[in-house]
Amino acid sequence: MPSPAQVARDTSLAAISAGFVATLVGFTSTIALIFHAARSLGASPDQITSWVLALGLGMGLSTLGLSLWTRSPILITWSTPGAAVIASAAAGVSLPEATGAFLVCGVLMWLCGATGWFARVMDRIPVALASALLAGILTKFALMAFAAATPQPGLILSMLLAYLVGKRWWPRYAVLAVLIVGTLVAWSQGQLNTAALRWDLAQPVWVTPQWSWHAVIGMGLPLFIVTMASQAVPGVSAIRVSGYQPPVSSLMTWSGVTTVLMAPFGGYAFNLAAITAAIVLNPHAHADKDKRYTAAIMAGLFYIAMGLLGGAVAGVLTAFPPALVMGVAGLALLGTIGNGLATSLRDERYREAALITFLVTLSGVSLLGVGSAFWGLVAGTLALFVENFRARPAPLDDTP
Repeated sequence: MPSPAQVARDTSLAAISAGFVATLVGFTSTIALIFHAARSLGASPDQITSWVLALGLGMGLSTLGLSLWTRSPILITWSTPGAAVIASAAAGVSLPEATGAFLVCGVLMWLCGATGWFARVMDRIPVALASALLAGILTKFALMAFAAATPQPGLILSMLLAYLVGKRWWPRYAVLAVLIVGTLVAWSQGQLNTAALRWDLAQPVWVTPQWSWHAVIGMGLPLFIVTMASQAVPGVSAIRVSGYQPPVSSLMTWSGVTTVLMAPFGGYAFNLAAITAAIVLNPHAHADKDKRYTAAIMAGLFYIAMGLLGGAVAGVLTAFPPALVMGVAGLALLGTIGNGLATSLRDERYREAALITFLVTLSGVSLLGVGSAFWGLVAGTLALFVENFRARPAPLDDTP
């Protein structure tokens, strides 16, 4: 592990910039979705602030510790698809029951790392079905974002235009452009609730977990599956493609431990970053591959700062009209939805099963108190089993 003096010598202005951009992109692109997930569970403003604090501290401290230990750019982040799972499965689930589901997810992640089951478990779920499950969950939010164009066409259409222009000329900052334009339009229309703004530091709020089988099955298991399938797998791939070989099982173990520790305060799921990790793994973060870990360290410090300012973050989001929050979240997810659909439909062997998974998940069906994410995976698995079930060979016909 490098000493503080060594870290200071290895850190460059580019590394500081890369760490800041990774934090900025991570927060601005999906914090609205997390805010929506917490509010769907009936979280109070103080509890939402606690979520931001727990997530910021969990990501920051884990990123710092793992990057220093491995001397590799390891970026830990919240589960973006997991937030979508929480929001979609929130009907009939209380915040204490959801907290119990978060703990179950954390224990499963810890077991996958501690026992080395990670690769074996994920091999059981075809990538096509996992991608379809993710796309089905996220598409709901994109639909809600565009549906808001009916009552508020000016706001949503201006945000869409900002997204398209941003993707054309400033793709890394497209979502930030959407947030800025949406805020300006909402302000011009008198839709900002400035009385909700708060600038105090975040305070942790403990939520005692309660155990509910339908919350565990309908929220905890899908949360675990999409987090591991959509973040852990590509996160490990991104690190290895960049030339680093960290101890994967240890990373999974620590992600699970962090989730268990932070879940009662709102830290619902932590795992390896997939998209923002590319920012700190890129040669632009540092010309020297062996010193690129400092970019992740900078990101960790910025994560901690954002967590401590959770009261301000939650206050700003409370001041936004719901259409603005959903618009930012929906547009930020378009790339992930597109990639999920492309991956799920690429292989003809899994195409129909993946399509069934996607449609059942998107439908929002709820059976036995369990949400559509679980039933989408069940339907897709059943379709895949029936398609590949080997029928008995037909008996020989002895008729001359």
